[in-house]
Amino acid sequence: MCPIMPDEPPENRRDAGSIPWSDATRFIRQLTHDLRNDLNAIELQSTYIGELEKNDEFKIEIKRLREMTSSLASNLQRLSRAVGEVKPNPIPYEASDFLQDLRTKIEHEFPKESAKISWDTQLRDMMLNVDPQLFEEAFIELFANAFRHDRGKGPLLASAKLDNNWFRFTLHEPKTRFELSTRNWGREPLRSSTQRHYGLGLNRVRAIIEAHGGELHAKFDSNLSALITTLALPVSGDSLET
Repeated sequence: MCPIMPDEPPENRRDAGSIPWSDATRFIRQLTHDLRNDLNAIELQSTYIGELEKNDEFKIEIKRLREMTSSLASNLQRLSRAVGEVKPNPIPYEASDFLQDLRTKIEHEFPKESAKISWDTQLRDMMLNVDPQLFEEAFIELFANAFRHDRGKGPLLASAKLDNNWFRFTLHEPKTRFELSTRNWGREPLRSSTQRHYGLGLNRVRAIIEAHGGELHAKFDSNLSALITTLALPVSGDSLET
């Protein structure tokens, strides 16, 4: 009879935390791809069943099932995109136009919360060189986080200006308390997770901004009771700014 071997001592065990982030993202993307294929098959099968069934009430339930599987597939697609490699296709984009388009998008995405934003934009003729879709995604995620995480009383303060040939956007979030470290802000994916949110948003924001040659910084100002996040991007060489 083979003896039962004791567990390996902790020092000999492989630390799961040492798995490279590139391996983790590859796993997540492959897993979401496989699950989406399964969900697509379920949706097709439910469509077929719905066509065979004549009972109207049953058809309604089949339709709900299809909507649920479609929603889950969309969530998996967003998760896959959140860990995907950022490859921008930049084009010239006037900064003032971007801010206006961003405000319109935020009002559409967050109709209730958008009224609680105070904007201060000091932009003259300034050109950026960005991928509009990715750049907008980064800003939308930043605002979504601000609306979702322990916001204190008072409006969000969003400001944008030209600072030494850099486009500098700053978001002040009122916080009654804040205990997180901002030292590695946006560099710790999966640090925290809640239902349908997996700690990937800020990491995605940082990746997008850095892929454009920019920087992401954050600090908590205890005197103002505010988390201050700054996104900075060099102004395009073709800027109209004089």
